[in-house]
Amino acid sequence: MGNRQFVTFRIDGHLMGIDIAHVREINRFLDITDVPRTPSHVLGLINLRGQTVTVFDLGLRMGLAPRRITGESHNVIFKRENVGLLVDCIGDVVAVAEAAVDCPPANLNGLNAELVEAVVSMDKELLVVLSPEKLLAPAAKVV
Repeated sequence: MGNRQFVTFRIDGHLMGIDIAHVREINRFLDITDVPRTPSHVLGLINLRGQTVTVFDLGLRMGLAPRRITGESHNVIFKRENVGLLVDCIGDVVAVAEAAVDCPPANLNGLNAELVEAVVSMDKELLVVLSPEKLLAPAAKVV
């Protein structure tokens, strides 16, 4: 079996990740323009080199408190969709053996388990792997 690579980041102290195959880039451009009458998890829009990108508050999407933009905040931009996720801070890209990727447990400490694809036991904590398809499925596209 092969390895999978995940871009990792933190939300409220939780270690989360997305398969690197779905990530176009990570940026710090945080000049977000508010858009009225959108779902609460949609923070607004950014102009990324001429492309309009909808930014989601991943904390709200995961059933946690809203994100506070800090010096560590970043956007994780998807490849196929013009959507970015606001995260608290970026971690590393980690390579994990396919055999180490497990189904998510029934209880994920208050996280929206419907958006979780898998989990990986790391040295001292659990990596929660998010499903891009599920994150974006009910997403109200603004543009």
